[in-house]
Amino acid sequence: MAVFRQHEKRLALSWCGGRAGAGRVLDDGRREAGETCAWVGHLNLICPHRIQVIGATEMRYLSGLGKNSHADALASLYSARPMAVIFADQQSFDDVFLRQAEETATPLFTSALSSATVISHLQHALAASLADQLAVHGVYMEILGIGVLLTGDSGIGKSELALELISRNHRLVADDAAEFRRVAPDVLRGSCPSLLRGYLEVRGLGVLHIRAMFGDSAIKQDKRLRLIIHLQRMSAQELAAVDRLRGSRQERVVLDVAVPQVTLPVAPGHNLAVLAESAVRNHLLLLKGHDAVQHFIDRQAAAITGGN
Repeated sequence: MAVFRQHEKRLALSWCGGRAGAGRVLDDGRREAGETCAWVGHLNLICPHRIQVIGATEMRYLSGLGKNSHADALASLYSARPMAVIFADQQSFDDVFLRQAEETATPLFTSALSSATVISHLQHALAASLADQLAVHGVYMEILGIGVLLTGDSGIGKSELALELISRNHRLVADDAAEFRRVAPDVLRGSCPSLLRGYLEVRGLGVLHIRAMFGDSAIKQDKRLRLIIHLQRMSAQELAAVDRLRGSRQERVVLDVAVPQVTLPVAPGHNLAVLAESAVRNHLLLLKGHDAVQHFIDRQAAAITGGN
């Protein structure tokens, strides 16, 4: 079972029974059926979690039940077919728990750690591994400490821009196909498929091994997406239509999360690396509450008012 293998050492897990259920998986269609219970949590017989954790409090509750109620509670626990049952807080269990685990092929684990620690760790790990995900065409970078996705038509110069940014001490996360996961309602984390990690394809140069060329510091494993920079070829008419004060700034929805997007015109003489860095610096100022455009408007208004 993947959960046991991945977290055995970190959670000090021991597999005590129900090994016949090793093939149980988390994604069993319950979410599609409309159930919204958490993947893991303290013992819950009303809305059974996929991983049920029994700590000291839950054991006191079960021990305080009458014989029939206790039997009904165990029958309800195992009939829900949880992926696993974990006894935490160094709690021991009687033969009834073990016998029903074997009969229903329900993996039964114990942990010396507290139930709160077990649940917290598994919630974080499962949220990351089971989050909604999407592959997006573009080059994903860490620029000035934040995650920035470079997008644009094929051949527009995304990889060349990424290479120049790397030479300016920014870091590459993913080239061509960045994988994004929604790990919280408004948080997207991007990473690179393992086979592509550390490589960048640049037209005319071919595939470059960025780690070997620039060192480990040029590579970032994953990063939260905070800004999209879209490269676009524009005609003179399209350039004239761009807002001279605010530029071209919109929002792009990725996995139901609205991400700010700045469009940079690609034209001869434009230093895209400087423009990209400036776009990121301006975005950081906006996050801190400093709006350069509004500051400029207020200054002009004050000058006019003072002049009158």
